[in-house]
Amino acid sequence: MRTTTLGMTGLRVSRIAFGTWQLGGDWGTFDEQQAVAAIRRAREREVNLFDTAQAYGFGKAERLLGQALREELDRHREALVIATKGGLRKTDSGVARDASPEWLRSGVDSSLRALGVDYIDLYQVHWPDPKVPMAETAGALRELVEAGKIRHVGVSNFDVEQMEEFSKTLPVETLQPPYHLFRREIEEDILPYTRRHNIGVLVYGPLAHGLLTGALTEDTTFPPGDWRSKSPLFRGETFRRNLGVVRELEEFAEGRGITVSQLAIAWTLANPAVHAAIVGARQTRHVDESLAAADISLSETDLAEIDKIMAAATPVTGPSPETV
Repeated sequence: MRTTTLGMTGLRVSRIAFGTWQLGGDWGTFDEQQAVAAIRRAREREVNLFDTAQAYGFGKAERLLGQALREELDRHREALVIATKGGLRKTDSGVARDASPEWLRSGVDSSLRALGVDYIDLYQVHWPDPKVPMAETAGALRELVEAGKIRHVGVSNFDVEQMEEFSKTLPVETLQPPYHLFRREIEEDILPYTRRHNIGVLVYGPLAHGLLTGALTEDTTFPPGDWRSKSPLFRGETFRRNLGVVRELEEFAEGRGITVSQLAIAWTLANPAVHAAIVGARQTRHVDESLAAADISLSETDLAEIDKIMAAATPVTGPSPETV
């Protein structure tokens, strides 16, 4: 597994991180034993960066990750980079943003218990909270660093202005933004900013929420517990049009002896501003396929041809806390 230094954190991480959003319940039901096996397979294949969040099932994904990595965490803790996120709170009506100092302190303690660890390598503010001044959020996290509960601080889903405001109190060390072939807006301002400031970038959603796996068809339906069942981007004419684009990408990938999902992951890693791509899996076979993408190099000609194919695509965004 290829590794890289995650920006100013100095952490040496695998270029593909194992993500656990799919283990929190927002993507429907799954087999926990298979999920644990997938996590352990990723570790066997030398993945050392594992990303989760308090809001992924509000402890469910963190507990499952801690369970799967228990032996490694007990014997080789320093070899693993555990990243989690906080700043979302469960309410009677769904999920709310809450980056207040009180909730973050409580969230860090909750994540430590769920993961079964003494410290968190990278703690990220899951979403910006317009109700709480950035200085208060950043100040609370600085205190948690000083207390030894977290080692590095990052943000997720922040824009440039929000990162600048946060950094007035505490430097933003990493950013976790959405990035895939159907969603490229961070290329304009955000990635140039992170490169200038040596901010580590861990992109999520490189497979466009399943669209770039090649497994979806016009007849695909999603269970009620899957957020995609409510998204207009995964039904109707928009869905059909994008599936046509995916079929073209599949043909392009097959001509190079790879799968469309490997092409999609390799494409994100081809951007010099991207340090790691977060990829989730529920089965070991999906882990092996995804990890192979780290060794795929795309030429400038390849990238130009991919751009031509994507010209017919409709952008695909993802859910916010208010829409899950």
